[in-house]
Amino acid sequence: MMSPDGQRPVVVGVDPERPSRMVLGWAADEANRRHLPVRVVQAWKPAPRESSWPRLWPELHERARLLRTAGEHALHEATRFISERHPALQVSARLIEGDPAEVLNRQAERAMVLVLGSRPLSGVREVFHSGAVTLPLIAHASCPVVVVRDPEHITQQPAYVVVGVDGSRTSQDAVDYAFEAAALRGARLRALYAWNPSRLSAADDYRVEQESRRVLAEVAAGRREPYPEVDLRHEVVRGHPVAVLAEASKHALALVVGTRGAGGFTGQLLGSVGQGVLHHARCPVVTVSGPPGPDGLAQGASD
Repeated sequence: MMSPDGQRPVVVGVDPERPSRMVLGWAADEANRRHLPVRVVQAWKPAPRESSWPRLWPELHERARLLRTAGEHALHEATRFISERHPALQVSARLIEGDPAEVLNRQAERAMVLVLGSRPLSGVREVFHSGAVTLPLIAHASCPVVVVRDPEHITQQPAYVVVGVDGSRTSQDAVDYAFEAAALRGARLRALYAWNPSRLSAADDYRVEQESRRVLAEVAAGRREPYPEVDLRHEVVRGHPVAVLAEASKHALALVVGTRGAGGFTGQLLGSVGQGVLHHARCPVVTVSGPPGPDGLAQGASD
């Protein structure tokens, strides 16, 4: 799965129906920053070998042929776009037979990062359409997964990356990734902890807020040393995690979260908070499941 020189590539999945230059551009720019190759991947399903309706076979095979042709065309256009954007990048393309989620999950095993798009649909339709591929990949991929639905924003200066913190292990891994992402972009890092005020006493609210600040300080401890140039800002924000993240994302380069949280920001990413983040964030969303091990796989990916 690695490139011939042993480097883990930036893998980008291409939708042949609506290939997105914004998604390809993000993947190309990230590979250029990291001095890594780009691999463009398109999955396609062949016609079934058997059918209870033999009269449909010609139609099914013709549809499969058209899908394969569309996939080949999409890959050609994608590689040409990336090469024109960054001529020095090493770019490869693969058209692979199989279910898209399974194909991309295998590609993620030796990738530095997996980049996906998200169609601008609405409500339940988005969850069941793009989510049919995106959510399973986020839950199981062994590398960070980036969903590019909106561009990186530089509408506020200095530009910044946002990371959601809740004290969990994957939240800590997300902070590691966010520091690196901010350093690569010359950006500030905003570490946010969201909490909903209780209906109890003011003393209880004060205790929770102080605990939130302690968690933020502990998560950042020891992680700033490799990136002294990154300006880190701790922020404890009252409000629902999805609303807080969505607001912070409006002017952010990227939003980084862990895939398995202890509550707070990430919770169970396939639950309401995670789906809400993917649906409402207004910048690229990076989900991190764990740091890559010596074999290129995420540590604790099967937790």
